[in-house]
Amino acid sequence: MDILFTILLLLHGLMSGNGGLDGLAGALPQRGGGEIVAETPGTDGAAEPSGGKTDPQPDAPKIKGIYVTAHSAGGSRMEQLFELVRSTDLNAMVIDVKDDYGDITWPTVNPDLAELGTTKKIIKDMEALMARLEADEIYPIARIVVFKDSVLAEKRPDLSFRKADGNVWKNGRGESFVNPYRREVWEYNVAVAKEAAKLGFKEIQFDYVRFPEGFEKRADELAYDKTDESRVDVVSGFVEYAKKELEPLGVRVSVDIFGYAASVPAAEGIGQDFVRISEHVDVISPMVYPSHYSTGWFGLKDPDKEPYATIKGAMEDTHEKLEPLGSSKPVIRPWIQDFTASWLGKGHYIPYGKAEVEAQIRALADTGVDEFMIWNAGNKYTANVQY
Repeated sequence: MDILFTILLLLHGLMSGNGGLDGLAGALPQRGGGEIVAETPGTDGAAEPSGGKTDPQPDAPKIKGIYVTAHSAGGSRMEQLFELVRSTDLNAMVIDVKDDYGDITWPTVNPDLAELGTTKKIIKDMEALMARLEADEIYPIARIVVFKDSVLAEKRPDLSFRKADGNVWKNGRGESFVNPYRREVWEYNVAVAKEAAKLGFKEIQFDYVRFPEGFEKRADELAYDKTDESRVDVVSGFVEYAKKELEPLGVRVSVDIFGYAASVPAAEGIGQDFVRISEHVDVISPMVYPSHYSTGWFGLKDPDKEPYATIKGAMEDTHEKLEPLGSSKPVIRPWIQDFTASWLGKGHYIPYGKAEVEAQIRALADTGVDEFMIWNAGNKYTANVQY
């Protein structure tokens, strides 16, 4: 999860009187969201979530998934993860096909991807992996990191944000973003998604669908192509474009979004609007890790120490935020926490294990949400959890 989430939560707390510096103790290397909607057969045989949108995967189960890095998917850890899913009620894996650096994680020979992308052999035999997932009846979701793309920014600086000296701008962690105003960037990421769909992934999950953190403070200092459209219009436009392009392939489209976005107005600076993005997806995945909420959120002193109450509050806000969409509301499938946030400092966190993960799942169920995904950056998941 990137640092913007924690910063914005902290600032919101300070402005609203809901939090102070002791609420969060810095950023973390984690990243990372589920009311299951009623399904009614449509005229074409597909189901319609919430009585409105047509679900391109009408036979999909209620998803209970885990995050899987490309290195896990292409390495020895994958056997442990297969066993975890086989032995529990988990039924899905979210696998990196374009990762946080911008690398395409399998050796595709698609010339449309080779022009802008860089392919790696992290997952050496994607076809074999997909066959294994199908044989084990594991629902495959392809994670694609969109506008955070250091690889493409270095390869094509004209598609990125450039400083006065002509060099590509990087954030404090040395990461570069590409420009959401550039249609070429849209087409490239959707081309990756189409390739993933052809491989057999049933859902495309877009992440980092936004401008860089704090962009509004440097927008006038950097060189980049733009139009008269607002950043919110551009980001929402990409999601709408991706959905239309992928629709003929019969895959679901989902977007990861900050959990706090359901509780505050649109983040104009980075171009994310919770409702407008939700209008164009089949699934919305708010990242509602308790560790990422500061003191005062949902009336809690230390949200990380109260996983049930934090998730319950986040889901109540999510339902309220999406209520105006009515029958067009997407499936809500949150990311929840299976890691210990020791960076919050003594007294502000608790070790996360079976009880804490189950408390989050219980809070989801109590707010009408029975789909979720579990995040652990190292793919080390707690044993014996009742999913």
